[in-house]
Amino acid sequence: MRSAETAAAPGINRLTVAILTALVALGPLSTDFYLPALPELARSFGVDEAHAQATLSAFLIGFAAAILVYGPLSDRFGRRPVLGCGIVIFTLASFGCMLADSIGMLVGFRFLQALGACAGPVLSRAMVRDLVGPQGATRVLSYLSAAVALAPAIAPILGGFLAEAWGWRACFAFLTLYGLLGLGAVLFLLPETNTERDCRAANPLAWFRIYRELVGHRVYFGYVLAATFGYSGIFCFISGSSFVFINVLQVPPRYYGFCFSVFVIGYIIGAVSGGRLARRLGPERLVGWGSGIALVSAALLVAVNLLGEVSVVSVLGPLLPYMIGIGMTMPAAQAGAIGPFPRSAGAASALLGFVQMAVAAAVGGVLGLIGSPSAVPMTLMIALMSVAQMAVYWRVIRSRTATA
Repeated sequence: MRSAETAAAPGINRLTVAILTALVALGPLSTDFYLPALPELARSFGVDEAHAQATLSAFLIGFAAAILVYGPLSDRFGRRPVLGCGIVIFTLASFGCMLADSIGMLVGFRFLQALGACAGPVLSRAMVRDLVGPQGATRVLSYLSAAVALAPAIAPILGGFLAEAWGWRACFAFLTLYGLLGLGAVLFLLPETNTERDCRAANPLAWFRIYRELVGHRVYFGYVLAATFGYSGIFCFISGSSFVFINVLQVPPRYYGFCFSVFVIGYIIGAVSGGRLARRLGPERLVGWGSGIALVSAALLVAVNLLGEVSVVSVLGPLLPYMIGIGMTMPAAQAGAIGPFPRSAGAASALLGFVQMAVAAAVGGVLGLIGSPSAVPMTLMIALMSVAQMAVYWRVIRSRTATA
């Protein structure tokens, strides 16, 4: 039986799909794999929760900074060589994280790790656009997102067992090995997909002009903001959940990954459903449906945890449908943003990633500073991101479509 990706997009073979999936997973793997080790990492360096969470925020800041460079460079010189350089940086920085002897050094190497890791998801999205065009991108990105979601489902489980057996450094040893394997795949197995090189993309002044044009494109930026608030809601859970489950609800680190998997399963269901509905609904309606599901679920999450006793079930129960809504929304928003720009797909994907990561880093920083020993700050922040996402859909995406 043919895979959904190959059925939806004849230009992509199974091997390319597998490699792109693994490369997109560089981002979630780098954040999710060591989540069960965060409390132990904080104790190891003698720091508080906010300092430990700074390793997550530093990663997002580095990710956002490098994105703006990788996209245009890949539009000019091709996806494959730029991608290879990024993975080299990721691998070396992962090795540095493993050897870090202070929280400051770890934060610095996490920043460098992000500079390399961001090449994976940014250029993989652009390569999908290269291969299947705007019409096929929504379906392929939905299925790709569903496959990639397996990484954060498995990563905290494996990371939890590694951390309990050999300490938090074992998590970064695994990421170093993953980077080496990814580099080999890019060098020997991945084809070049950029057949429409943009000569102006190598000029930094041209970058500014391209990004200014993108920001001025109302529909593009509406989809960017929808994806951004969806990801920020996810990051609220990523940055706060290990402390909530392990410190507040007393879940052993080796079982934390299974709690995280429930969260990810919702995203997989939403992404697969979005892929099946993409041809019938299109990105605009998928974003609307997904945002509505996420908003209702986030409201239920807040109500249950404010009015009742906080438990694993009261946190994860509403988060499952919330992630179904986000799983429908994010691939559709990404495809809606990148689709109209065949010659600047790298830059369009880069700016989307920059805004997404910068806002999520700020939201995660605020959540870390609150530092409340309860689930309330995390749940309230998730709900706030859902409200913002729905507002963007009604005020920007849908209103623009209605007046077109």
